[in-house]
Amino acid sequence: MKSKKEIPENERREFIRLIYKSPLMYKVCKRKTISKLMQGYTQNISQAGLMCSIKESVPKDSTLWLKLDTGALNLCSEIEKRCVIIQQGILGKVAWLKKTRGKSVDVGVYFITREEKHPLKVLDEHCFS
Repeated sequence: MKSKKEIPENERREFIRLIYKSPLMYKVCKRKTISKLMQGYTQNISQAGLMCSIKESVPKDSTLWLKLDTGALNLCSEIEKRCVIIQQGILGKVAWLKKTRGKSVDVGVYFITREEKHPLKVLDEHCFS
């Protein structure tokens, strides 16, 4: 890992990002939205999380269930062995959002890990019923 002196000031990333563009489906884990399966695309994946592009804006700090293709899911579980995988999807929390020039929103999602205090408690009781 580079020391702080070696990292340019405009570079805030702690982990290297791997470009991985692939379709995904996701749900916002809230009672009102859990039944709605929405679509987007992964853009890149790092040890801490991933960036995706979606059409609908989601609240910051929302918990998402992201159904990824097998390659992306395997990559996520390889680079972050502690991530929570449920029903062929990964759990994450929205860290940031950025509207793009088009009609989509770029979203930074960090992985929820098994070491977090009660990681499955973040799920609404109706998430996967």
